[in-house]
Amino acid sequence: MSGSAASSSALPSAIILAAGVGRRLGNSAPKVLLSFAGKSLLERHLLALDANGVGDIAITVGHRGDLIRDELARLGAGDRVALVENPLYREGSIVSLAVHGARLAAGKPVLLMDGDVLYDRRMIGRLLRAEPENVLLLDQAIEPGDEPVKICLCGEVIVDFAKLPERAHDRHGESVGFFRFSGAMAAALAERATAYVEGGRAGAEYEAAIRDLILAHSNRFGYEDISDLPWTEIDFEADVVRARQEILPRLQEVAYV
Repeated sequence: MSGSAASSSALPSAIILAAGVGRRLGNSAPKVLLSFAGKSLLERHLLALDANGVGDIAITVGHRGDLIRDELARLGAGDRVALVENPLYREGSIVSLAVHGARLAAGKPVLLMDGDVLYDRRMIGRLLRAEPENVLLLDQAIEPGDEPVKICLCGEVIVDFAKLPERAHDRHGESVGFFRFSGAMAAALAERATAYVEGGRAGAEYEAAIRDLILAHSNRFGYEDISDLPWTEIDFEADVVRARQEILPRLQEVAYV
């Protein structure tokens, strides 16, 4: 590693958000258990993290957490992955972040990851090696509309981060939903997430807390462009079809290193 990421010899811990119901997909099981070429998204996350040396992993569970436990047991990972319960999993994803307050405040760098993403595992390596102190993964190709979370740039500075940006910007790309935070910023993120929940805003999404920190500390955030790597977030049935027909074949062609 180089730059700020190399300033800490310790690899970060990882937090995977997987508590949601997945209403838009109409799936009875957590989306992280969707299977692609015989491997669940959860298994793929664990393999990608393991391939990049990240072994300290926690998962937020809520909706059908028993099925996630069963999958971890099947994978032989039940004893090495921490599960953190979100009893308010029908609220906003800010709660799924806030329940990890102790891990976020532990002083160690943290990877934060959406569970419902099929992706090229080299993304994790790029996230770990990126120069900025705190990193967002950016894809320049973005679908029009309000659904994608947008990383908005003026020059190379992130000036907004939202589905519906409010700040003027030169260009924007889509957030993958994967982040790396320094120990100090992870602790600040824990404070912001807890403030949302305790302040009666448990319906917010976790991106709101990240946006607050970006607006307050824009000089401490940067992005890593992964536009050349295949990935997709899975929210709708059409996303599942695209993942199987377009993304998965590209993943199978890659020689992972």
